[in-house]
Amino acid sequence: MQEKYDFIIIGGGVVGCIIARTLSRYEGKALLIEKQADVCMGTTAANTAIVHAGYDPLPNTLKARMNVKGNAMWDQLAGELNFAFERRGDFVVAVGEDELPALDVLMTQAKKNGVPGCAILSGPEVRRREKNITPETSGALWASTGGICDPFAVTVAAAENAVMNGAEIKLNTEFKEFIMDGSRIIGIKTNRGDFFSRWVINAAGLFSDFVMHQAGVRPEFIIKPRKGEYFVFDQADVQIDNVLFPVPSEKGKGILVTATVHGNTILGPNANIIQDKTDTSTTLAGMEEIWSGARKLIPSLSKKHVIATFAGLRPMGNAPCKTPGVNYNADYIIEIPKEVQGFVNLGGIESPGLASSPAIAQEVVDLLKDAGEELRVKKDWDPIRPARPRFREMSQKDRKLLVDMDPRYGRIICRCENVTEGEIIAEIHAPLPATTYDAIKRRTWLGTGRCQGGFDTPRIVEILARELGVSPLEITKLGKGSEFLLRPTKNVEG
Repeated sequence: MQEKYDFIIIGGGVVGCIIARTLSRYEGKALLIEKQADVCMGTTAANTAIVHAGYDPLPNTLKARMNVKGNAMWDQLAGELNFAFERRGDFVVAVGEDELPALDVLMTQAKKNGVPGCAILSGPEVRRREKNITPETSGALWASTGGICDPFAVTVAAAENAVMNGAEIKLNTEFKEFIMDGSRIIGIKTNRGDFFSRWVINAAGLFSDFVMHQAGVRPEFIIKPRKGEYFVFDQADVQIDNVLFPVPSEKGKGILVTATVHGNTILGPNANIIQDKTDTSTTLAGMEEIWSGARKLIPSLSKKHVIATFAGLRPMGNAPCKTPGVNYNADYIIEIPKEVQGFVNLGGIESPGLASSPAIAQEVVDLLKDAGEELRVKKDWDPIRPARPRFREMSQKDRKLLVDMDPRYGRIICRCENVTEGEIIAEIHAPLPATTYDAIKRRTWLGTGRCQGGFDTPRIVEILARELGVSPLEITKLGKGSEFLLRPTKNVEG
């Protein structure tokens, strides 16, 4: 007999995991399903890690409201969940006199959207704040509430806190179709069986259109993947201290140059609509587009310092804004549709989806309350997800104390990022266990330095196999089908 839940969330990206964490505050049973081997493997896994201030979305859209409301929630979220978040602010940089009027447009939007702490800076002032900026800089919009974070850490921390508070997460579990009782959704069919629930929440990102169509909702709504490609620089060679946007175009926010919480500089993304929702390959033309756009802001960049490239897909939807008089066809969908009961429908949550995610979760709670859910707060709900030791961030004194307590923290596995065996083992046995190489990479940042995993991979395979009690042949990079090893090379008969 299948267990029944109060809430099922489809999708383990940042939005789905923060919704799961938010719902874990209330009485009732919540389940999150994710078709991949870990959370944070879709759109959330490949973005610019910017917590946008909110000047970019068109005024009076749901996207603008969620962005500004969500941005203000990040300090508390980071404090409770113990992930890296820095409110560094960001610049939208005008290059040449012709781009200056675009700053006034954004400033007007910022005021209409209610974004605090924005100002127009002169060219000399921008050049003073960022020594590497092009001398052609004529001015910039400065938004003090802009921030940077680690999207992996945010998503994992939210998922872990949800589990700590009683929610369940089932990985490698793919949604197939709904189980209906008349016009009411009462459960879902998956590759791992049926699960029943009073409410199902669609947080499926790139595949949110498929989910809503299975419910008979919004047949006209289509998600088009918009690919964005990136360069990553070695932090030892390139140091950009700021978040630098160009003036936006009709394709989006443009190709930016930004610092990260890990010390690397990244360039990107471009914005090319494609058909394949699984195509995260980089392209020669795309990378040249990124390089050209980034050097418009920072001319001194050199490709010899590049250590990685990657691409991600954003779920661009075609939902019109519901505000009268606003002709805008890429707004968010956050609704309880009238066609079916027991369904909360999210769609088109592209950038600034990361910044908006805590506000989106609260919006889901408000919709449920409006639909008659009492949602009683648990007396023992704990919003705190304790941080685990990070060896590279500790003083020598604290390192010694840690190693004295557990010698495994004295064994460096990843030399570039100073990640220890103790940290890796802690992630394997965490509330949401890391069971693949990439899952450990997302949590500890190992394998992201100059060698890109060249030294640590064999040791990680060994540690995973030992801690999980499985054969090394079963250890994967990112889930089934990505095994590292095919067969032993010793003691092979025949």
